[in-house]
Amino acid sequence: MKAGSHGALRRAVSALSLAVAAAGALTLVACNPTDALKVHDPDVINPSDVQSAAGANSVRLGAIGRLNSATSGGSSNSEGLFLLSGLLADEWNNGDSFIARWEVDQRAITPQNNFLTDVDRMLNRARLSASQAVGLEQKFNPLGPTADVAEMYFIQAYVENAIGEHYCNGLILSSVALDGSEEYGSPMTTQAAFTQALAHADSGLALITGTSTADVRSRNALNVIRGRILVNLNRLPDAALAVASVPTSFKYQNLHSQTTNDNQIWSYNNIARRYSISTGEGTNGLDFATANDPRVPSCQGGDAVCKAIGVTLTQRDDKSANPIYIQRVWVNRTDPVTIAGGIEARMIEAEAAQKAGNTALMVQKLNQARTEGGVTGLAANLTDPGTDVARVNLIFRERAFWMFSTGHRVGDMRRLIKFYGRPTESVFPTGAWFKGGNYGPDVNFPVPQAEQNNPNLPSGQVCTDRNA
Repeated sequence: MKAGSHGALRRAVSALSLAVAAAGALTLVACNPTDALKVHDPDVINPSDVQSAAGANSVRLGAIGRLNSATSGGSSNSEGLFLLSGLLADEWNNGDSFIARWEVDQRAITPQNNFLTDVDRMLNRARLSASQAVGLEQKFNPLGPTADVAEMYFIQAYVENAIGEHYCNGLILSSVALDGSEEYGSPMTTQAAFTQALAHADSGLALITGTSTADVRSRNALNVIRGRILVNLNRLPDAALAVASVPTSFKYQNLHSQTTNDNQIWSYNNIARRYSISTGEGTNGLDFATANDPRVPSCQGGDAVCKAIGVTLTQRDDKSANPIYIQRVWVNRTDPVTIAGGIEARMIEAEAAQKAGNTALMVQKLNQARTEGGVTGLAANLTDPGTDVARVNLIFRERAFWMFSTGHRVGDMRRLIKFYGRPTESVFPTGAWFKGGNYGPDVNFPVPQAEQNNPNLPSGQVCTDRNA
C-alpha cells in the first residue's frame, strides 16, 4: 500500500457522489439481472471520470467531506485529528485498551501507530482532493462561483497548517496531477509547511471580490486560517491585521448527520467511552473536566447531569476504576463542530496585543470574545493578571477553553515552547502516566511508517527532528 499522503489519490469524489452512483447502479441491476454478476468498486474513481463541470463539483464536495472526516467526522477506522491530537495534549486521556491510543496519550508514539496512519491519510486526502478540485473547476467551470474555488484553497491551507502544527520536522506533503499521477514530496520543516499554507490562503483570498453570502463566508474562513498560520510563523502583528474584519459570531463548521458521519467527539466520548475529558493531566494539564467553565460543560458518567443526556454508564470502556468525564459541548451525534471562527480571531488579536505590550487591548479582546461569544453564564470580567507570565497563561487558557477539542491545543503547546521559551515538561503532561510507567518526550506526531514507500524519504527516516 502506498504512503498516507499518496494512497487513494485518485479517490477525489464525495460520499454523496458515491451514494448517488450506488443508487444508480442498484436501479440498473433491477432492470438487468445479469448486471448483478458484474463487480463494480465505486471507491476507485479514474481521473477520466471527473473531467467535466459535474465531475469538478463532485471532487469539490468530496474535499469538503474529507476535511470533515479528517477532523471531527472520523472514519470506520479512526476518530479523526481532533480527538487524537487532544489525546497527545491535555484535553483527553485514554479510556480503552488499544495500545496505539496508549502511545499517543503517553507521549511515546511509534511511526507504526495505526491511528496516526489513518489520520495522516485522511488529512492528505482532503488536501489533495481540494487541490484537484481547484484545477478541475478552473478548467471545466471557469465561470462558476469564485467562492467555491476559494474554499478549496481554504481546505488546503487548513490541512497544511494542521499538519505543520501536529507533525515533526521532516513531514511530507506530496501532490497529485490532474491525470492522477503521484508527485512525491520530500521531507520539509514545519516552517515550510506553514509557508505553503500561507500561500494557499493568499491564493484563495485573491479570488474573492464579491459580497455574496458565499463570498463573505469563504473570505472570513480564509482570514481566520491566514491569521492562525501567521501566529505559527510568529508574525503576530500581521496575524492581528488578517483577522480584524472577522466578526466574533462567524463560524465555519463541519456538519454531521446520522446518514453520513457522526460527530466523533460525541461518539468516542459520550457513547463508546474510549476517551475521557482530562483534568490536570500529568500535573501540567488544564482542569477541563472540573473547571465548571460553561465553554466546556461536562459531567461524570452516571451522575444526574450525564443521565439527562443519555450517559448512564459509570465506567470507561476499559472497565478501569478511573472516572469517565463526559463532554456536553456537543450533546447530540449530529451537532456541528466549528473549525475556524470569530472567537479565534479575537484570541489572535489578544495575543498580538500582549506581545506588543498593550495589556489593556489584550484584556479588551478577551472580554469581547466573552461578551459576543454566545456562551450563557460566562462573565466578561477578566482583568490584567499583573505579569507577562500570567498574561500568557491567561491567553492560552482562554484559547484552550474556547477551542476545546478542535485541533488547536497541540499547536498552542508547541508555541509555548518555541516562542515563549517554556520547558517542554512544564507544558505537556509529565511524570507518572495513570496506566503505568511515565510520560514520554513526544510533543508531536512522527511521520507514519507507511510514508517509507516514498522514494524521496531516506531509508529508515521518519523525522529530521522531533523538536517543538
